Amino acid sequence: MPTLHHLAAPPLSSVVLRNMRIVFLVLLCLVIFLGPQLWVKRIFAQHRIPRDDYPGTGGQLARHLLDRFNLKEVKVETTELGDHYDPITKIVRLTPDNFHEKSLTAVAVAAHEVGHALQDQAQYQPLMERTRLAHVAQKTEKIGSFVMLGIPIVAGLARSPVASLLVLGAGLAIMGISTLLHLLTLPVEWDASFKRALPILEKGGYVSAADQLNARKILKAAALTYVAGSLASLLNLWRWIALIRR
Repeated sequence: MPTLHHLAAPPLSSVVLRNMRIVFLVLLCLVIFLGPQLWVKRIFAQHRIPRDDYPGTGGQLARHLLDRFNLKEVKVETTELGDHYDPITKIVRLTPDNFHEKSLTAVAVAAHEVGHALQDQAQYQPLMERTRLAHVAQKTEKIGSFVMLGIPIVAGLARSPVASLLVLGAGLAIMGISTLLHLLTLPVEWDASFKRALPILEKGGYVSAADQLNARKILKAAALTYVAGSLASLLNLWRWIALIRR
């Protein structure tokens, strides 16, 4: 028969330790996911000071560079959804600040997005693969979550571990497409910043020698805008795997 000692609550120290671990994991996730975003915003804000010595805005520079590299069919327009290049519609989209302002941030970000257009022109393979995966991922990401949630139902109806494993494999494969897309995005962004935009800005004389160091910082920030998304996608996939292993 259990004694009062056996029925007692767990020691206070173990409860405190468990709570500390939870708090630590929450703080770690906040640092991992919010840290890159806050750093990017800080770098962009630091160099958004209007520059009268620049001959044009970010939007005008984007148009100039596209014309210079025989990409006249690529349009430039404003967007509220974040700076990006759309390889399907062939449009460089800049936020209103970067489109209308004369600042180092506007110039560097515009060059970065034109870098993606140059990747498209050269049929840069990672960009081509990312574009194809993006279409698939948009359609399958939600399906993957439903498939994973349906594992217990399938297991109960089929009463076969093989059926559950097949559904599990299908769900993980579908969600893995989104994870692969995010991972493939990082080298694409890095190439657009440092293999395309930076040489154009430096060799073309679009930024002075005094501005080149800060331009590198901005281009690094532009390349890392998708880091949080990549980490979130990996964590989501790991969370499902860990949940199922229980």
